[in-house]
Amino acid sequence: MYMAEFKLRYGELKWYVRRIVEADSFEKAKELAERYVRAINKGEVIWELNDIYEVEKPLTITEEMVEKLEKA
Repeated sequence: MYMAEFKLRYGELKWYVRRIVEADSFEKAKELAERYVRAINKGEVIWELNDIYEVEKPLTITEEMVEKLEKA
């Protein structure tokens, strides 16, 4: 499992959020995390991919979740 760390910006405020990325490789995890950022950046809060780490599983970003966000 991999964990993506995202930097969120809203005006001058900024904070970090981490999500687990369900992927078979680091490259696939990075690709899914980047797609997630593009799919979720539709509001006033700006998401940026900050880093990817290999971890055990708490929260999960799946292929299905990202596809659903991309269609929204």
